[in-house]
Amino acid sequence: MTPQQVELVQSSFRKVVPIAGTAADLFYDRLFELAPAMRPMFPRDLGEQKKKLIGMLATAVNSLHKLDTIVPAVQDLGHRHKRYGVTTEHYTPVGAALLWTLEKGLGEAFTPDVKGAWTEAYTTLAGVMKAA
Repeated sequence: MTPQQVELVQSSFRKVVPIAGTAADLFYDRLFELAPAMRPMFPRDLGEQKKKLIGMLATAVNSLHKLDTIVPAVQDLGHRHKRYGVTTEHYTPVGAALLWTLEKGLGEAFTPDVKGAWTEAYTTLAGVMKAA
């Protein structure tokens, strides 16, 4: 990722933080709309899962400028997801749900450049997880 892309992801995520609960709701609603077969992979009560999602996103976003330091943690996350039954095909609807959530949450601030930066960030991190 370029430094400009990192800055775009980080600055746009700061706008998501105040609406984190709503963003998590939007994300999971959209994910299960796009991939209903994934719903059984998650607990019935998504409260803790939503907190984990926002926490994981915050860690990843805040570490994008030093990606090499989080690669081991991202690889470990990929290993854990595989144990939960996640396949490489699952990453596509997750990415689509994430971008859709950001578009809804950021509104006009979700410019083509911001979308491109988030796409690059997700593709990079998902690639590390899939490879693990």
